[in-house]
Amino acid sequence: MKIENAVALVTGANRGIGLAFARELLARGARKVYVGARDPAAVTQSGVQALRLDVTKSEDVSSAAALASDVTLVINNAGIAQTGGFLAADSEDAARRIFETNFFAVLRVSKAFAPVLKANGGGALLNVLSVASWVNGGELAAYSASKSAAWSLTNALRSELATQKTQVLALHMAYVDTDLTRGFDVPKSSPEEIVKRALDGLESGFDEVLADELTLQVKRGMTAPRPSYLPQAS
Repeated sequence: MKIENAVALVTGANRGIGLAFARELLARGARKVYVGARDPAAVTQSGVQALRLDVTKSEDVSSAAALASDVTLVINNAGIAQTGGFLAADSEDAARRIFETNFFAVLRVSKAFAPVLKANGGGALLNVLSVASWVNGGELAAYSASKSAAWSLTNALRSELATQKTQVLALHMAYVDTDLTRGFDVPKSSPEEIVKRALDGLESGFDEVLADELTLQVKRGMTAPRPSYLPQAS
């Protein structure tokens, strides 16, 4: 899919990776960029059209699909995380809350906009996933599980949307320098780097983008004698 003259919707676009997507889409010549946020007043990027969009609310998603009926590219970027393992006291509540945004909202938005994309020639759907789709060490247990589920959802949508010629791209990356990772003392990519690689892959017709070296290493290790998703010897 070509970005020039595309009409895009980016969820969770008032900061971080979502904001970087909005800016790069404009730089590449997108004709219109809708940015979804719980509070449209929080969107300060010029040249975009802000939409009230809490992806956990069906009514917001339905309204966005009706208002943005010219969309040809949907970027499911909105996501949340919480540290902690599955044996933590609040793990069930945390998992339900995280899955509501990271899995069910991706499903909700994708369902709502699939007919819009079809009506506009097919277009594309880009889901922001993570290296955590494949590995879960327990530090971000519910987040990792939600991204695994979203990866499976993305693969299913790719098959289901093929008949309407909608390209479906999965974006996987490790730590990115955003508010979500502020407390982690680890090497991080910039949002701008990740977004450029994602949109390059989209324009090249890819199904999947592995946006940094750690993600590439983990994916290569999935079929190793000791697969990368199992604890590694220290």
